[in-house]
Amino acid sequence: MWFITLLLLIVILGIIILVHEFGHFITAKKSGVYIYEFSIGMGPVIHKHKGKDGIYYNIRAFPIGGFVSMAGEIYEDDGKISHDKFLCNKPWYQRLMILAAGVFNNFVLAFVVLFFLALIWGPTPITPILGEIQSESAAMEAGLQEGDQIVAINGHKVKSWDIAQIYLYYKNESNVYQFKILRDGVEKEIKITPKTVQEGEKEHQVFGFKIANNSETGFFSYIKYAWQKFWTIIQSMIVTLGGLFTGKLSVKALSGPVGMYQVVGQSIQYGISQILYLIALLSINVGFLNILPFPAFDGGRIFFMIIERIKGSKINPKWENTINNVGFILLMILMVYITLQDILNLF
Repeated sequence: MWFITLLLLIVILGIIILVHEFGHFITAKKSGVYIYEFSIGMGPVIHKHKGKDGIYYNIRAFPIGGFVSMAGEIYEDDGKISHDKFLCNKPWYQRLMILAAGVFNNFVLAFVVLFFLALIWGPTPITPILGEIQSESAAMEAGLQEGDQIVAINGHKVKSWDIAQIYLYYKNESNVYQFKILRDGVEKEIKITPKTVQEGEKEHQVFGFKIANNSETGFFSYIKYAWQKFWTIIQSMIVTLGGLFTGKLSVKALSGPVGMYQVVGQSIQYGISQILYLIALLSINVGFLNILPFPAFDGGRIFFMIIERIKGSKINPKWENTINNVGFILLMILMVYITLQDILNLF
């Protein structure tokens, strides 16, 4: 079973990385940029193939990333290549399109997968409306009722279940959750103290309500669902980042390869629909993180381009290269830390 889970994780990451890097690759190739290598994975090369176009198509040992190696990504780096084939010498709009194409592809992949999930299995509820309230649960004792719509949790506005779940994970020293709910057109404040359940050596809190299934059906409703779900996932990632920066969420809440392995293992138990949803979720995650204005990310390089546009001249290539290298090192340190946390959480 572990082998199947690991293989599926590699396939999922491979699809997402392939789609992302293909965006960079095809846009750069169509723009006339000289490409040295298109590689899936990181680390040592385990399979190398040189295409008729002179580009090396490689598979590397570790399925945790990938890249397209282009001539002149920051400055001219090869005297044998024509001046107009360097990325750094292409018009500003072309460089922007090439850098943003990977994120665009990830978002398109996620949208398409979400649409087909709705088309085949039906859409999942987005609006936070309560379904059945379990008897003797904290939710029932507090006064929540079936049909209540959650409007806010602890003062934070809530428009979807994705957002609601993150706010429920926010640190709460008092262990009391202030729910603002909409019932029959009237807003009410309800305080809930969740009950603690022991599972093995770990404890977790429960409220005791189900999600109401009030989703629309029909072809155009499925398109609408895919669009809404796409944006609720984006919004939930923004809320997550806000929680990390404000200390409301711990870095321990993040997952690395080990955490993703566990999630894939759980998804297998729920079938193909959950695996496809995981592909959409991870694809949005990859796209969102890559567009952030952080060095070594696509967004960081786009940020440098925006500065370049504002100041009217290029940034010193050596400075840009150094900043990107530092950013990459910091990302690797964070990845190692998150992976260690994932391993510790197994015990």
